[in-house]
Amino acid sequence: MFKQLKKTLIIAEISANHNGDFQKAKELVNQACLAGADVVKIQTYTPDTMTLDSEKDYFQVKVNDAWKGQTLHSLYQKACTPWEWYDELEKIAKENGCLFIGTPYDLTSLSFLENKNCPFYKIASFEATDIELLRAVAKTKKPVVISRGMASFEELSWAIKILKENGAIDIAILHCVSAYPTKIEDLNLLTIPEVQKGFPDVVVGLSDHSLSIVSGAVGVSLGAKIIERHFILKRIDGGPDAAFSLEPNEFFLMAKQIRETEKMLGEPFLKTAESEKENKQFRRSLWVVKNIKKGEVFTKENIGSFRPAVGLEPKYLDEVLGKQALEDIEFGTPLTKELAGGL
Repeated sequence: MFKQLKKTLIIAEISANHNGDFQKAKELVNQACLAGADVVKIQTYTPDTMTLDSEKDYFQVKVNDAWKGQTLHSLYQKACTPWEWYDELEKIAKENGCLFIGTPYDLTSLSFLENKNCPFYKIASFEATDIELLRAVAKTKKPVVISRGMASFEELSWAIKILKENGAIDIAILHCVSAYPTKIEDLNLLTIPEVQKGFPDVVVGLSDHSLSIVSGAVGVSLGAKIIERHFILKRIDGGPDAAFSLEPNEFFLMAKQIRETEKMLGEPFLKTAESEKENKQFRRSLWVVKNIKKGEVFTKENIGSFRPAVGLEPKYLDEVLGKQALEDIEFGTPLTKELAGGL
């Protein structure tokens, strides 16, 4: 799947941006497809499979303004997407020509998604070290994407090794900075070709939590084949992920820039393009700039390089200089090989 991609795969992550409203979730899927997404993704978990329902200090969220001041369990309770929504959301995506997937966070959500014939799986940055989940996802033999947020090269190498050892063949690594939102100066997009260099047999991409709409196009120019962004109807609606999600018009512009970048990149090409050929006439060529008599020597005073390109190419100037004209030549005549006495 990933290795056969003909164009950049654009993923819209709706995450918690429905704020528990099923109608809003359906509209998110619909609008994401209309904005240029190829894939719409939801996060598939329950609070009880993510963390313990405890008030102890360990479980208190103390970072990110949208998250802090509550326990992990209460945060995930608000942020989760009810599993019973899956079928309807998938139907809307398919009607719009998009794939629909869920991100598994544990073995129960993976089992649920397998029953839904999820086409491929995403391993979130925070689960990149979960050996049990890595093994189980790999054993499905389906394509798998893994985000490298927070992961060192050694940790990433370990995760890829586990995936391969357990049957994963089609693997993609997304460069990702796990900061919410991510400052553009922290994106370090030059990591993309470095990841490709370190893992030449996988596809590389970008999972971006900034609010930039140009990062996708830049990522593609650096070799990214997959771009993942969070998607929201209106940031003003708030929610756990609102601060680092793109609105429909922003996502549309990002997708448009990605598609334009793909066209710009094209392929290595050192020939004359068809669209250039008609303009070759505006190159220079050698012209007679004074009336020349038969037997007169060609000099820089009586021939010169000017537009349009009708006569000899200017590169022949040195060969022409010093030769004698074989006939009278009038001013404004393009110099040809025959007039130059043959070259």
